[in-house]
Amino acid sequence: MSTFENKVGLVLPGGGARGAYQIGVLKAISKILPARVSNPFSVISGTSAGAINASVIASKADSFVDAIDLLNDIWGNFKTNRVYKTDSLTMFKSSLHWLVAIVSGGILVKNPKSLLNNAPLRSLLMESINLDRIRSNIDDGNLEAFAITAAGYSSRKSKTFFQSNKKNIDWEKFRREGIESKIGTDHLMASVALPIIFPAVKIDNEFFGDGAMRHATPLSPAIRLGAEKLLIITTDNNKNDPDTDERDDPSLGEIGGYMLDALFSSGLLADLERLDRINQIIKHSSNDPISTASKQMKHLDYCIISPSKDINLIAEGHFSELPYSIKLLLRGLGLKNQSQSELLSFLLFESSFTQELIELGFQDAIEQKEQIKSIFQ
Repeated sequence: MSTFENKVGLVLPGGGARGAYQIGVLKAISKILPARVSNPFSVISGTSAGAINASVIASKADSFVDAIDLLNDIWGNFKTNRVYKTDSLTMFKSSLHWLVAIVSGGILVKNPKSLLNNAPLRSLLMESINLDRIRSNIDDGNLEAFAITAAGYSSRKSKTFFQSNKKNIDWEKFRREGIESKIGTDHLMASVALPIIFPAVKIDNEFFGDGAMRHATPLSPAIRLGAEKLLIITTDNNKNDPDTDERDDPSLGEIGGYMLDALFSSGLLADLERLDRINQIIKHSSNDPISTASKQMKHLDYCIISPSKDINLIAEGHFSELPYSIKLLLRGLGLKNQSQSELLSFLLFESSFTQELIELGFQDAIEQKEQIKSIFQ
């Protein structure tokens, strides 16, 4: 049982296949904090692929090491067909469906739900994660709160579904709200439902998509649920300087990758800037408390870990590992064999790629060992 003297919140944003990077960082943390057998985080908040990683840790909050072992096993042995269907027949039917729907204006066939079918991911989640254990771990004191976020298409709100040891702490702000819920597989599938790529998921009569959409304040759920410090593991890509040579117009694949990269990184970067400003204001406030209409503002320490290498370059070296049908799809969108692409790095759920990201995450966290230690002091 954890006492949580330091209420550290773990924040895991999304990133598709890039989520493997988070496993390497968490693996290093389990080595950096060897004395901690149970979960070192009082609050765990995840979005998209980060929601899946967060749910594993929350479901095994009685043993952080066991949680990391499970995550390492899942991500280290990934195959793309465990996330979405890649067989040639499924891909052909999907392509034909899109073509006929577009040409006929949706008259001959119903409009397609998504580009890819991620039913295999649902099966994987149901087999691998005991979500009922999250409530048990909260009741046993191994965790104080767990949250995942999805975007409501009808309400146009970012909705955070959470479980907590506190009662009556739902919140509602402009375009975002927190709802206490018993989190199930549908919530996870909703949080990872990349727009257009994966199908939306219906929860309580509303369809939801990827949690990164409209998630302008990704740090907020962890803070609202009681975190006093934050450890953030982002998969945001550290890109090289752009190539200024003359080139062709951007392909659909490049545009799609750009959109996904912006989807996962923009909200976090803006929220971190906001947090830095608040910390600076409090630091120079001459010890006078600063309050809003509803609460007193507090200085909040955080540690952020992000990839030290360009993930697009890493993904480029693993293009050949993709199933043939997905290679054809990406080539149809303008991606060539030796092309750098955010889209490729989001969809490349192959073990050769994920293992390299796990190792990168591990090494990056070891490099920041002292900063990580300081968050838990």
